[in-house]
Amino acid sequence: MEFSHVSVMAKEVMDALCPERGGVYVDCTAGGGGHSFEIAKRLPASSRLVSFDQDDEAIAACKERLAAFADRVTVVKTNFCNLAAALDSLGIERIDGAMWDLGVSSHQLDDGERGFSYLKEAPLDMRMDRTAQKTAYDVVNGYDEAELVRILRDWGEERFASRIASRICVRRAERPIETTTELAAIVTEAIPAAARRAEAQNPARRSFQAIRIEVNGELDAIAPSVEAAVERMNPGGRLAVITFHSLEDRIVKDTFRTLATGCTCPPEFPVCVCGGKPKIRLLSKKPILPGKEELEENPRSHSAKLRTAERV
Repeated sequence: MEFSHVSVMAKEVMDALCPERGGVYVDCTAGGGGHSFEIAKRLPASSRLVSFDQDDEAIAACKERLAAFADRVTVVKTNFCNLAAALDSLGIERIDGAMWDLGVSSHQLDDGERGFSYLKEAPLDMRMDRTAQKTAYDVVNGYDEAELVRILRDWGEERFASRIASRICVRRAERPIETTTELAAIVTEAIPAAARRAEAQNPARRSFQAIRIEVNGELDAIAPSVEAAVERMNPGGRLAVITFHSLEDRIVKDTFRTLATGCTCPPEFPVCVCGGKPKIRLLSKKPILPGKEELEENPRSHSAKLRTAERV
């Protein structure tokens, strides 16, 4: 399947990053190379872009798309949680910009074989890195009921987490749950009919989101990656993070707030004793949202939020 992914808010991201200034930039979630391409074509020839992704299909597509900029682009297969180690391996000490386009890509959703979509029948996989061991099958059939409730509630913000986890456990006691459509049907059946009728979207979407996040450890990597990038960043360097659901956005918002505050003393302390100093300056207090034209052209941009900051 040809790799396809529409880069969300590409103009807004480039306006924030200002890659035409030059230096070393990192695209932590290269995907098919959409944002990387926009960065690379703006970089001066003496500058450098490092693009990370953990999906082999994305890596191949990114390399092909960026072939014209091979003199200034390095594509690395890794999870962005390994940002510091990856830069060390390339001999890069300081950077001037970094971006993240979080969540699942359009290509991963559209490729029925990958198991990300509740609309297409496929084995329960959901791995972004297909060499990783843990799959959605392992989570659905191997986690105990309490663990299932936890991830459905915490990662999916699913108010019927207990009902869904119970129904999964009952069904898998009969035989393993093996496909996406089978799981989607179980989830849907567990949700009360009145709640299903009130849903604007497929009632299985929150559960699939939760299981995908658990399989890939998506949320755990965000804050450490942003913090590592800030530590490596030259003064005046820029950060841009695109999120697609409230859990991601809350982590980015809180991480940015902490880095922009510096001081960790309790509010009741009359003076700062920790000595912490702000490391970033927020470029906008509220997230940037897609424009009307982009919303019309790319329905998947509707939930996107962009947060930006500058290293001080």
